Amino acid sequence: MTPDRAAALRETDQGSVLSFLASLEPGMQRVDTHISIVFLGKERVLKVKRAVRLPFLDYSSLEKRKRACDEELRVNTLFTPNLYRRVVPITLGEAGLAVGGNGAAVEWAVEMARFDETLGLDRIALTAEIRPELAIALADAIRRAHERSAPTPGRSWLDSIEGIINRNTARFRRVDRLPKDAVDRLDALSHAARVARAPLLAARADAGWVRRCHGDLHLGNIVLIDGKPVMFDAIEFDPVIATTDILYDLAFALMDLIHFGQAAAANALFNRYLDRADEAAHNAPSLFPLFLSMRAAIRAHVLFMKSEQGKKDTSSENEAQRYFDLAVRLIEPEPPCMLAIGGLSGTGKSVLSRAIAPLFAPPPGARIIRSDVIRKALFGVSETTRLPSTAYEPAANQTVYDALMRRASHVAEQGCSVVLDAAFLRYEERAAFAATAPAVRHIGLFLEADRETRLARIATRENDASDATAAVAVAQEAMTQGDLDWPRIDAGGKPHETLARCAPFLGKAFANRD
Repeated sequence: MTPDRAAALRETDQGSVLSFLASLEPGMQRVDTHISIVFLGKERVLKVKRAVRLPFLDYSSLEKRKRACDEELRVNTLFTPNLYRRVVPITLGEAGLAVGGNGAAVEWAVEMARFDETLGLDRIALTAEIRPELAIALADAIRRAHERSAPTPGRSWLDSIEGIINRNTARFRRVDRLPKDAVDRLDALSHAARVARAPLLAARADAGWVRRCHGDLHLGNIVLIDGKPVMFDAIEFDPVIATTDILYDLAFALMDLIHFGQAAAANALFNRYLDRADEAAHNAPSLFPLFLSMRAAIRAHVLFMKSEQGKKDTSSENEAQRYFDLAVRLIEPEPPCMLAIGGLSGTGKSVLSRAIAPLFAPPPGARIIRSDVIRKALFGVSETTRLPSTAYEPAANQTVYDALMRRASHVAEQGCSVVLDAAFLRYEERAAFAATAPAVRHIGLFLEADRETRLARIATRENDASDATAAVAVAQEAMTQGDLDWPRIDAGGKPHETLARCAPFLGKAFANRD
C-alpha cells in the first residue's frame, strides 16, 4: 500500500471503509444518523463519525474524527463505564482494510459492547407503557450523573441560548411544510421566555448548576441493560453544547416522554428528580416551558436535517413535524391549577396524587407536595424514619401545614400545577389552602373509605413516609372539623375508579387527560 493511496482513502473515500465494516460479520446491521454510522455486530458495535462539516460540528478530516472518537470514549465513560470499550483504528495494509491492523489508519471507530437495541426507551415507548418505577430509576441515574459533574463557569451556556433558538428558527424557515406564522411565533415566544428568565438562569449558573452534562438525553440514547436505564451517546463534539443547566439536560428526557405520550412516566421523572435535587430545583418550574420547548425544537431540527441527507426521508419529516408542533405547544403553557386531596389515613390520597398529577396542564404535569414528606424534612429525618407522637401535636401540625402552603404557593406562582397530599381534617387547614396563591384556580377533594378498607391498606404499606397506624386511622374518625364543603369522593374501590369519580370536579384542569 503506497502512502499516496492511504492518504487518498483517509481524506476522500470513507465509503470504502463503510462498505468494509458492513461486511465484517454475517448479518451486520448498519444504522445511520446525521453525524455517525453505527455497525451492529454480534458481540460489539463499531461507530464511525460521518465525514461532514455542520454548523455545530466539524468531522471533515480524519484527525478531527479521531479526536471526536477519543472524546466520546472519555465523556461516555462518565455515564456508562461498562458499555464503551476503546477507540480502534481502521487500517489499510498490504492485505487491505482491517480493524486494528498494522497498516496506516484511514478511519477511526468507537468500539462498544453490543446491547439489545430493542430495549431502547424510544422503542419501548412506541409499544408499551413506561412504568413510573422505571422513570424514577432514570431520574436517580440522571441525578447521580449530574452530581458527579463539577460546576463550570456558566457564561458560555447563557450566551448560547440565543444562538440555539436562532439556529432552530433558521432551519425551520427552510422547511416548506412548516407554516411561517408558526415558526415566527415559536421564535418570538422562545426569545421572550429567554429574556424573562435571564436573571434566574444567571443566578443558577452562579450557584453551580451549570455542568458538563449528557447533552443529548432523548429516549433513543437511553437503553435498558439488566433492567436498569443506561444513558449513552453523550455529546462529545462540543463541550460548550453539553455544558448547560442540569435541568436543561433533564428536560430532553422529559420532553421525549411527553412526545411519546408517556405522561405518567414524564411526571414521575419530573417529581422524583426535583424532590431529590434540593437547591438545584429552587425556582425550577418556571424554566421548564422554555427548556422543554427548546429540546423539542432541537429534535425537530435534527430530524429535518436527517430527512435532507441522501434520499428524501418522509418518516423523519413526519416525526420532525410532530416535534415542531410540540415545541410550539410547550412554549405557551396553560394556566396552572392547585388540587388538594384530603381524607383519613388509608383512603388512597398518595395513590390518587400519583395518578392524577400527570393529567394536569402544563406538561409534564403537577408537582406533588406531600405533608408526610415535609414533616420528615422539618424534623431532619429520612422519609421512612418513624417520628414520635410529639411530631403530630397541634403545634407541629400547624408548622407542617404552613410549610406545605408556602411550598405550594411558590410552585404555583411559577406556572406549575400542584397536587397537595395531606389529611386536611381541620377547617383552618382547608381555608388556608383556599387562600394560597389566590390567582390560581383551587380544587379540593375529600376521599372517603370504610374502616376495613383503610386499615387493610395501611397494613400493606412498606417504605412509606406515612407514620399512620391502625390506631391512628381509627382515632382520625373523630377529628374532621368544621363544614366540609369539598366534594366527598368514594375511594373504597380500585384506584382507577377513584380517579374516574374525581374527573367531574376537575373540569379544564384535567387538560392533559387525552
